[in-house]
Parts: sequence; structure tokens; C-alpha cells
Amino acid sequence: MPDRINEAILRHLRHDGRLSNAELAERIGLSPSACLRRVKMLEKEGVIRGYQAIIARRNAPPVATVIVQITLERQTEECLRRFESRIRECPDVKECYLMTGDADYLLRVEARDMQDYERIHKEELSRLPGVVRIQSNFAIRPIVQQEKGQTGG
Repeated sequence: MPDRINEAILRHLRHDGRLSNAELAERIGLSPSACLRRVKMLEKEGVIRGYQAIIARRNAPPVATVIVQITLERQTEECLRRFESRIRECPDVKECYLMTGDADYLLRVEARDMQDYERIHKEELSRLPGVVRIQSNFAIRPIVQQEKGQTGG
């Protein structure tokens, strides 16, 4: 059963991960020490996996967003496990989802340019275990883009 205090902590940190412990404690109605204990527990349990800065695209180096569909030769538990273990080691893969439908996985990859994506395709994606098909689509521009931490997921 979800704990309302923990949910409040997560809601506030999701909105502003730089809140001081004292301010967070005040907002949720706990003492600073009790609040800190809960935050540390959420971190230890892996509920809070880290904190990050969200950089405005206009201030960041230009990147190409590539949506990649991966199809595996088999969908056995062992094939999925091997693929998922290796995809986590690919630094250019920013997101990876197990999918229903035609492709087994959907990836969001960031590359500096076409040549960089060619490197990623040759050196990372095509060497993943069990891959039989890679379909890549370059994004032209974002239309709706919610910042991480602003949604429930």
C-alpha cells in the first residue's frame, strides 16, 4: 500500500530535485531528520535512482534524435535477457522499451550527426545479441516533449 508521505516526497522531488531537505520537510510536514530518513530509504530501495539536470535544447550541443526499432531472431526469455543486458551498456541509447507489435524493442538514440549515428549503428546496435532487423527513423523536430520528472513515469 503506497505511503502518502513518500508519495508527497516523490511528487515534490519530481517537480524540483534541488529542494533542500529543510524545504522539502516543511512542504510535507515532517521534521528535517524524519524527511531525510525517508529520502535516504527511497534512494536505498531504488525508488529514487538519481538526480539530473534538464538542459534546455537551445543551450545544449545539437543532437539528432533517432527512433530505432529492433527485432530479435527469437523472443525467448534468454534472448530478451541477453539483449537487455547489453543494451544497458550502450551510452548513446537514452531510452529502450520492450514493445508489442512488429518490433521487439523501441529505442531513442542520440547522435551528433549522421556520421555519428553510422558509428552507433555499426559498433553498437548491429553487434547486439540476437538482432535480425534494425529500422532507424530520424526525428525532424519535437512537437510535444515533456521534461523527465514532470510526469508520473
